[in-house]
Amino acid sequence: MSALPNVPHANGEFLKNEPMSRHTSWRIGGTADMLFRPHSVEDLAQFLYNLEADIPIFWLGLGSNLLVRDGGLPGVVIATARIFTSFEYLGEQVVRVGSSIPCTQLSRQCVRLGLGPSEFFAGIPGTLGGALAMNAGAHGSETWELVRLVRTIDRRGELRERVPDDYQIGYRSVSGPIDEWFVGAELEFDSNIAASMDRYKEMLSRRKETQPLGLPSCGSVFRNPPNDYAARLIEACGLKGCRIGNAEVSDKHANFIINRGNATALDVENLILHIHQTVADATGIELVPEVLIIGREAA
Repeated sequence: MSALPNVPHANGEFLKNEPMSRHTSWRIGGTADMLFRPHSVEDLAQFLYNLEADIPIFWLGLGSNLLVRDGGLPGVVIATARIFTSFEYLGEQVVRVGSSIPCTQLSRQCVRLGLGPSEFFAGIPGTLGGALAMNAGAHGSETWELVRLVRTIDRRGELRERVPDDYQIGYRSVSGPIDEWFVGAELEFDSNIAASMDRYKEMLSRRKETQPLGLPSCGSVFRNPPNDYAARLIEACGLKGCRIGNAEVSDKHANFIINRGNATALDVENLILHIHQTVADATGIELVPEVLIIGREAA
């Protein structure tokens, strides 16, 4: 276990040596040296302003699409589920949304306003902040297609607004200013596309039918390669049901790895590597992980 970081006083909840298995959808992960839940945006800004520059920060949403290694995380994990939760309709097909809103909730509220295309957000398991960070998408639509501007906070606790031209946006990838994190966005929808509650419900139903939602997973593990699907390639290689330790390729959806109970992060990471190598050997296609793998190796 590493020494706990020296963190500044701020209003909020501090948890020392916090198991990240409590905060990830895989229910896996070593301990974070420190986890901080600010009570307000002002508390967060004060905390960041006074935090030593060499202390690592990791921003936590719902913990989907995330694998924390068994050795845990150095520095401070900042959990913002209690702040950045606003939703406001500005008119003219535009909504202003906080980064902590789950994408399924965002989809439901936009559909009720008739804003399209918004149903696809129902297929994204994380928060808007995570969707912005990786340009998450589903059913042929992507988050940044709708972004008019984003709001960020930096290591000094300064809030600012940025436009899409400040970022390099690709398929499941976003890069831009370093040491800034998304805290919200304005999304602009197409006035020519009407959202449908029936379509929203259909997408939720399809998710339930095709994905192992009742078991701990991270969502899709690999990005889809050009003109193909990762799940199809993995299934074609006979990997459904493949297991390392208690990590298993889902029989329901081959691009999902499920925790069968007490799986370790190492089990999952080794299974990811095995899938990657097997598909590459059989097809020549190098699958790229969509899941973020962070933290220290176990001692």
